[in-house]
Amino acid sequence: MSPRNCHVTLPRSRREFLGQLGMGLGGLALGQMLSAESMGRESSGALSMLHQAPKAKRVIFLFQSGAPSQMDLFDYKPLLNEMHGTELPSEVRMGQRLTGMSGNQSSLPIVGSPFKFAQHGESGAWVSELLPHTAEIVDDLCFVRSMYTEAINHGPGVTFLQTGSMFPGRPSMGAWLDYGLGTENDNLPAFVVMVTKNKGGQPLVSRLWGSGFLPSKHQGVRFRSGKDPVLYLSNPAGIDSTSRRAAMDALSQLHQLEMTDTVDGQIETRIAQYELAYRMQESIPEATNLADEPASVIEQYGPDARNPGTFAANCLLARRLAERGVRFIQLYHQGWDHHGGLPKGLPNQCRETDQPSAALVKDLKRVGLLDDTLVIWGGEFGRTNYCQGKLTATSFGRDHHPRCFTVWMAGGGIKPGMIYGQTDEYCYNIVDQPVHIHDLQATILHLLGIDHERLTYKYQGRQFRLTDVHGHVISDILA
Repeated sequence: MSPRNCHVTLPRSRREFLGQLGMGLGGLALGQMLSAESMGRESSGALSMLHQAPKAKRVIFLFQSGAPSQMDLFDYKPLLNEMHGTELPSEVRMGQRLTGMSGNQSSLPIVGSPFKFAQHGESGAWVSELLPHTAEIVDDLCFVRSMYTEAINHGPGVTFLQTGSMFPGRPSMGAWLDYGLGTENDNLPAFVVMVTKNKGGQPLVSRLWGSGFLPSKHQGVRFRSGKDPVLYLSNPAGIDSTSRRAAMDALSQLHQLEMTDTVDGQIETRIAQYELAYRMQESIPEATNLADEPASVIEQYGPDARNPGTFAANCLLARRLAERGVRFIQLYHQGWDHHGGLPKGLPNQCRETDQPSAALVKDLKRVGLLDDTLVIWGGEFGRTNYCQGKLTATSFGRDHHPRCFTVWMAGGGIKPGMIYGQTDEYCYNIVDQPVHIHDLQATILHLLGIDHERLTYKYQGRQFRLTDVHGHVISDILA
């Protein structure tokens, strides 16, 4: 029956009309999270054209929350072992501030790494014995050993790296890219977030993948383990796909009737978002189902790859999402905050992440996606070369250290087999080619074809951008 021949009580307001459209699809909360891509690919991004030719189409950010210890993983410093147990020289520290956790210690004893290092590949990169799988791919990686930040605690540090500001409220990197570039696919979000399940450590909050002052449709969509990767997406009991499609068609007709009297672009956008949610009911189960993956590929990611929600499973899912046109894929893995018990805690973290991280790079290369996919691995800052708390023969901890840390990058226009930047022999200060957080962000945008100074959004009377008021592209690491 045509809606024009039915007795229809129209809602009294747009809010009431939209509220009646929920029907188990997550309501406005889901609609705000999803891109209105179906409104037209040409208008899906704020940038009408790219500022330069892109080398990457998408980003996979393997964020190691809590700050991995650079001198125990990538930045080999034999002097620390020679000076193990001696006091950190004042001329090295140079009066730099410490956290409240070690700032009141009467002594700051240097502690060497208990793990063996070796050089690997044609690049000769030094890698710890804790990362044997990463060691196999060093010639595909670019190690940036000279990262630094102003943040000295986790909340501001993670927020700074993810949003370009230490203060909450700014859009996340993925939201900026969704806003500027739009989406490459019709059936999945442009920005997906996954957090390793059952991990302790510093808390992660949704604003880290939020949209800040950008329209809320640009915020990240979190995928969870279990039968419902996206909350409230599945149909309620008693509603099948045929019924859902009929409801969407009827709503579209009602929408057209309403639009003859009241032209409202917001209503049109919401209808498009519900249409995308309908398509996601098919696309998300397909993307997250590993049944079509060869056993050899799953095994490459390690024994945890068949366990949904683990870092290994999330890495494999990241490759599948990259194949399906998701532009920004953010993985969070907690547990790197080793203020104590580092000799036991750090190996556990590496066992969970080393093989999957390396497998992701190999897998992207296998399917021909590494060249235009930028993979990033790293945390919010580094760790101190001195011991926090008591140094014993079998255990120690390291405090936060913002003055230098290491990240690695692969694919997406990055020079492979490269080591960029250098720290001093104490791994305390940078002595060559420093890279600020905003420099890293500017480089990421550049690889995607964006001039970081020109992707802006006017809010509260001024133009904002991811890199705030400074940042330089690291030209030397570009292929």
